[in-house]
Amino acid sequence: MAIARNILLTLLIATLMISGIAVIYSKYQSRLLFIEIQKKEKELDDYEVEWGRLQLELTTLTEENRVEVEARTRLMLTLPAQDKIIYIKP
Repeated sequence: MAIARNILLTLLIATLMISGIAVIYSKYQSRLLFIEIQKKEKELDDYEVEWGRLQLELTTLTEENRVEVEARTRLMLTLPAQDKIIYIKP
């Protein structure tokens, strides 16, 4: 009877140790996943900031008079005189 009790006690202690190690491992994995989630959320925030910046840049670049302003300032272009304009009918 004492031998069976010692074996049962040993099995219970081993089960308790394995259970404790499993809890520690799962907590460790949980922390790793939490760190990964935090990194992904930061990346998402960075992408959202970049998206907003690109939307603002797109709005600036697509202004109606931007092409005309760039043509006048950077390329030094001017509108031709009315009598120099030739209209082509389709």
